[in-house]
Amino acid sequence: MDLSSLIARNAAFTPDKPAIHFEGATLSYAAFNARIEATAKALKADCGVGRGDRVAILSLNRPDYLVLLYACARLGAILVPLNWRLAVAEQLFILSDASVKVLVLEQGFDAILPQLATDLPDTRVVALDFTPPAPAQTFDALLAKAAGDGSNPYTDLSCPLLIVYTSGTTGRPKGAVLRQDALLWNGVMSQHMHGLTSDDHVLTVLPFFHVGGLNIQTTPALHHGATVTIHARFTPEYTLATIANERPTLTVLVPATIQAVSEHPAWATTDLSCLKAISTGSSIVPPHLITRFTERGIPVLQVYGSTETCPIAVYTRLGGEACAGSTGLPGLCCEAKIIDDAGHEVAAGIAGEIVVRGPNVFYEYWGNEAATSDALHDDWYRTGDIGTRDADGYFWVHDRKKNMIISGGENVYPAEIERVLLEHPDVADVGVIGAADPKWQEVPVAYVVLRAGCSCTAEMLKAHVATQLARFKHPRDIVFVTDLPRTALGKVQHFKLKQTTPS
Repeated sequence: MDLSSLIARNAAFTPDKPAIHFEGATLSYAAFNARIEATAKALKADCGVGRGDRVAILSLNRPDYLVLLYACARLGAILVPLNWRLAVAEQLFILSDASVKVLVLEQGFDAILPQLATDLPDTRVVALDFTPPAPAQTFDALLAKAAGDGSNPYTDLSCPLLIVYTSGTTGRPKGAVLRQDALLWNGVMSQHMHGLTSDDHVLTVLPFFHVGGLNIQTTPALHHGATVTIHARFTPEYTLATIANERPTLTVLVPATIQAVSEHPAWATTDLSCLKAISTGSSIVPPHLITRFTERGIPVLQVYGSTETCPIAVYTRLGGEACAGSTGLPGLCCEAKIIDDAGHEVAAGIAGEIVVRGPNVFYEYWGNEAATSDALHDDWYRTGDIGTRDADGYFWVHDRKKNMIISGGENVYPAEIERVLLEHPDVADVGVIGAADPKWQEVPVAYVVLRAGCSCTAEMLKAHVATQLARFKHPRDIVFVTDLPRTALGKVQHFKLKQTTPS
């Protein structure tokens, strides 16, 4: 059995039931399963994709994103979702690091093609919605070559299925490897969290390249035979219109999208009564944003986790006991605790690092043994997040991973921006921190020490960063200083920089 078997079973039980709605079209469970089978056959017959091979996708949300996920599950292959907000240089690093065999590409991101042909000429390209230059082919042309058996007798739930790249503290992203069984158990916890049944209708507006958009509700809903409406990308007006007209029962919103929806002119007049709950997480959620939904009679469920936990680890449950301000209890299928610097569990009320253990936890960082051994200790994943637990077992998250910036729901590590700025010949030293922002929660601010005799401007440095990093990682401000606060070991003291930054 592999994860695609769940789609096949639902297709057998309810073949005509809508599995996916997208831009006015509907894919039944029978049609969804048939497209998964055809895609698996074509990838195997024409591209030689088998167990362990990597298939990447660079696209906005669309049904074929999920088709590829489950086709990879059938073959024992691994899907590598690419963040379309990244710069081409960042995407090429991931493709190279994962040794991707096939890249499935949407036309809006075809700027990668010239450099891909130069740097990674052996990577096959399959175009989703356009006619690519030879030797690439279209997705429909690939499906026309479907032949033979689209399964793999050596595939089971222990096979890796996803490599999801997260921003790295060393300035390069790390690929968290999630096995098929991690998604299975994550789905069990989503069902427990949301009271999810086949009667539910999930609205997905967050991007599939994040485990939040892919796995908090979307894949669990499909595993349980529910219906999913997909938006290519989030807009507040389209989200509210869909709630009003298509009446979903569940959706996931991060703080930035909650704010955008609740401040839209249509917010006050949109009927939200179809929603039995919304779920939120990604960062510490401001109470006033939660209140905007609860005042409209919609419960707000909180979920804590990370890419490495698939992501569900700690959550509040629909209909469960409430504990104001808490992110909830450890999930149904995993454990969580708070430890001190020596690795010992601390008493209730004492702050420490949150660690998680369970079948939902990632297997390894792709090709990075040192980072894997640093993060996993006796199967416990050390999150780097600081929190407390009360006597009843409820968790509070007090601070995020050291130095990490969360901007509009996106994780931004200062080390990435620092690495790029230090590549500029006029920059001698740099420290990047997050500053509070009313729209994005936080934005990057860079403190730069120039080399003697150099007169580089902030605009010149911003232009340099723009060639290497995604827009959401660009520093909002660049502050020129004569030196940076450092520890005795020479590390920049980011917390001291934060103390000098206006909130």
